[in-house]
Amino acid sequence: MGYIGLGKMGLALSRALIADGHAVCGYDIDPARMRMLKEAGGQPAASAKEVAENSDITFSILLKPEHIEENTLGPKGIAAAKKKGLIHVEMSTMYPSWQAELAGKLRAQGIEMLDAPISGSHPKVDNRTISIMVGGRKEVFDRVHPILKPLAVSVDYTGPSGTGATMKVVTNLFVNSALALLCETILLGERCGLSHETMMACLSKGSVKGAMLDQTAPRIMARDFAPRGAVEIFVKDMGMAIKLAKEKGFDLQIVKAARGMFMRAEAAGWAKDDATRVIEVYEGKA
Repeated sequence: MGYIGLGKMGLALSRALIADGHAVCGYDIDPARMRMLKEAGGQPAASAKEVAENSDITFSILLKPEHIEENTLGPKGIAAAKKKGLIHVEMSTMYPSWQAELAGKLRAQGIEMLDAPISGSHPKVDNRTISIMVGGRKEVFDRVHPILKPLAVSVDYTGPSGTGATMKVVTNLFVNSALALLCETILLGERCGLSHETMMACLSKGSVKGAMLDQTAPRIMARDFAPRGAVEIFVKDMGMAIKLAKEKGFDLQIVKAARGMFMRAEAAGWAKDDATRVIEVYEGKA
C-alpha cells in the first residue's frame, strides 16, 4: 500500500493500514510527518512516483486540487511510475466533476481511480468509526473493499466516478450547517439561564438526539476548540455545496447563512481552529 499526504487523516489511515498487516510506503512534503510514518512502521518515499513504484494500491488525502494533480499527473506523480495495474484511491474532499475528470485522466494512463472521501475526523480513524463513500468502477471497488472495510464502520459504493465526492458534499452540507445551528441552540439556552446538564438531558431525549449532539455539544459547551474539523475546511466544503446546488438550479439558503458565520471566524484568524469556535462569532468576539 502507498499513502500520499501524511497529515492528520493520512497518517492516521496509514497507521491503521499498518496495524492491519499491510506494508505501507508513504510520502509527504513535511519531513516530520515522514519520520512519524517511519516510527509507525511505514517506509518513507522520496516522491509519489516512488510510492507508486512500491505499491499495488495508492491512496491520497490532500488539501488542494493542485496538490493532487502534482502527485498524480505531475513529473514525480504516480502516473510517472508507469506501474501496470495500479489502483489509486483518492480520499480528499474535492468537487465531484473534478474528481470524475481526474479519474478519466488517470484511466487514460492505465490507472484505475476511486473517489473515496471520508466522513469523520482523525480521532474517528483511530477508533475506526469513519464512513467511506466510494465512486468509480464497481469491479475496482470490489477489489479495494476488503482493504477499506476494516478501517470504517461503513464503506458504501455510490456509483460512477464522482458520486463518492457528491455524497461527501451532501453529507458535509448537513454536518457543517448543523454545527452552526447547534451553536445557536446552546448559546440561546445559556443566555436564558439553562444549565448544560439540563440542555443535554432534554435534547438527548427528544428529536435533537443523535451523533451531532452527543459528539459536538459537549465540546461547544466547554469551548474546546482543539482542531478536529478546521474552520477553513468548513468554509471550503460549504462553498462546494453552494456551487453544486447552483449548478443544479437552486440556492442553499441555510448553508449560505451558516457559511457566512464560518467565514467571519476565518477572518478573525481562527482558520486552523476547530469549527466549533464559530460560537465565538455569535458571542461577538469576531
